[in-house]
Amino acid sequence: MQRFEEIHDRVRQGRLSLAEAAEWLGVSERTFRRQRARYEGEGLEGLLDRRLGKVSPHRVPADEVERVLELYRTRYTGWTVKHFHERLEATHGIARSYGWTKSVLHASGLVRPAVKRSAHRKKRPRRPVPGMMLHQDGSRHLWLPGLGRLVDLIVTLDDATSRIYSAFLVEEEGTDSSFQGLLEVFRAEGLPCALYTDRGSHYFHTPEAGGKVDKSQPTQVGRALAQLGVEHIAAYSPEARGRSERMFGTLQGRLVHELADAGITTMEAANRFLAEDYLPRHNARFMVEASEPGSAFVPLRGVELADILCRQDERVVGRDNTVRWEGLVLQIPPSSWRAHFVKATVRVHCYPDGTLAIFYGPRRIARYDETGILQEDAIQQAA
Repeated sequence: MQRFEEIHDRVRQGRLSLAEAAEWLGVSERTFRRQRARYEGEGLEGLLDRRLGKVSPHRVPADEVERVLELYRTRYTGWTVKHFHERLEATHGIARSYGWTKSVLHASGLVRPAVKRSAHRKKRPRRPVPGMMLHQDGSRHLWLPGLGRLVDLIVTLDDATSRIYSAFLVEEEGTDSSFQGLLEVFRAEGLPCALYTDRGSHYFHTPEAGGKVDKSQPTQVGRALAQLGVEHIAAYSPEARGRSERMFGTLQGRLVHELADAGITTMEAANRFLAEDYLPRHNARFMVEASEPGSAFVPLRGVELADILCRQDERVVGRDNTVRWEGLVLQIPPSSWRAHFVKATVRVHCYPDGTLAIFYGPRRIARYDETGILQEDAIQQAA
């Protein structure tokens, strides 16, 4: 205040301009004009901050702050601040800003401030339209603590929008889980241009650990994608799969708590919750708009996807018209158009749900449950 008086006197005497006085005080010229008017009207008292001693009209009641802290302590411990803030708005009717929620949790010590990191640099732009490239990956995690064991979450999402088309829990990631995810997406959306995956043994044959994949020896997944005309792209580092890796980080921070909050303890219930409840909300929250309009998905008509997206292998029929498959003996029923199938080469299809079928050329001649029990009394004729 003493400095202001001195500078004000110099301005009044014409020794300083308003701009010079403002610069000396470290304020804008507009602020100095306002302070000068208040000083000339009220003296030094006019320079005091008028907010001092007054309660902010934006101050949140103490009982509401305590309610937020109590909810986090008793029900939402471990949730990220953003996830917790969204739940406060959607479920508990507390419509405060995200910054306020974060400051309350930080001040209470319930949540530690995140360590500052350098900005993430995107090395690969997104594909411009949905369906140009899908990502499929699995994450082994304690998704359901009540199970007492780790299980795999299999996710298939779009590169252009980050939309998750399919997500479900299985005991262990493999060929069948990959086919299950692809079947769900291809039936609902159509065929994409490309699928981007890691180099797991069910996706690619890799002669040398850490080396290049050998596409001349396709896996079952590779064979099916080639049959459908979908390009299969291999990722050679976790950084290359950054989009799916970040998505799994989000899911591990949210889905585990959502499942626990819903009281879900079984994989069957968890998969229903994922499809019917969680995924629509997740996509509404995290999907981004594609940079270009349209879709690259190709509708598929007249093709039975289930007979392509499955494990297939050839077998030679025994003298008793049986075929052996992974410890099972599959009995081929009599046919009206062939006397027998002895020594004939047939193709066994094993579907993601464990059921089986035998094909002779394009014809399906028998169908079995997962234990090898014949499900048809007659040979199925080709359409």
